[in-house]
Amino acid sequence: MSPRKNDALARLAAVEALVCRDVGRQTGELMAATSGSLAAAARSLAGARSVGFITGFFVPRAAAPAAETDGPGGTALLAAALAACGVPARIAVDTPSAAVVRAAVDAAAQDVALDEVTVAGHADIERTIAAWDAAGISHAVSIERCGRSQDGRPRNMRGADVSAWTAPLEDLFLAGSWARIAVGDGGNEIGMGRLPAELIARTVPNGASIACIVPCDHLIVAGVSNWGAYGLMAGLAVVRPQWRTAIGRFLTAERDRDVTRAMVEKAGAVDGVTARPEATVDGLGPEIHGALIEQLARIAVG
Repeated sequence: MSPRKNDALARLAAVEALVCRDVGRQTGELMAATSGSLAAAARSLAGARSVGFITGFFVPRAAAPAAETDGPGGTALLAAALAACGVPARIAVDTPSAAVVRAAVDAAAQDVALDEVTVAGHADIERTIAAWDAAGISHAVSIERCGRSQDGRPRNMRGADVSAWTAPLEDLFLAGSWARIAVGDGGNEIGMGRLPAELIARTVPNGASIACIVPCDHLIVAGVSNWGAYGLMAGLAVVRPQWRTAIGRFLTAERDRDVTRAMVEKAGAVDGVTARPEATVDGLGPEIHGALIEQLARIAVG
């Protein structure tokens, strides 16, 4: 094996080690079961012609119900980085989470299209499938998006049915011939069907009821789903060195902070753990996320 290839493998492993670590959800065994998936996903995404994203996780228990900060931020920055590298990107989101995703995309400041779907909008989903086909989507990427469980209903980490606020965007994810990449952090997100349901049931609180059954080709189980998106950005910079400069503009602590603030201040996004409208993600402040992003940038961008 050439020194260059050895170096790339080592850096991809370092990226995965940073973003795929349990922050208290008891997901360590899920991460172990998907070891190496981030590198495989980055290699696949590096060959994308056009990418369609799915994100948005609504938190109905908040004092002012809204989409959470985890998911849209990482999605917007990864989509923006790909667009800056010449790979067209678009994001599908349902109406309850659309304002938060739109605020994230606006803050990322790159040309990324949005496909909005109503909660009961089966016709909207069919329309979006057609739009993705027409756009030549080669890769579908779901990031922190609740998907249906064994009983057909999407459930949050507490086991509550959130179908009243959650369109079945997994039907879009599964519809085309595109490659399917998924990022999640709890077991109830689109893509977790790649893992045995009994593994999620045994290891994650409420796992038997929340485990998503929707599969994917490459599954990244991250400590925080935004971290999985940033890990993919870093992985792309390793796999496609000619993209490093463009990706480096988006893989910064400042960008992460600005996008998170915009989601909260302009669209009322809430932290998915605290259910409060604050510029944190999964109970962690910008100093935690920023330090991780800076480490990823040092590994992948230089």
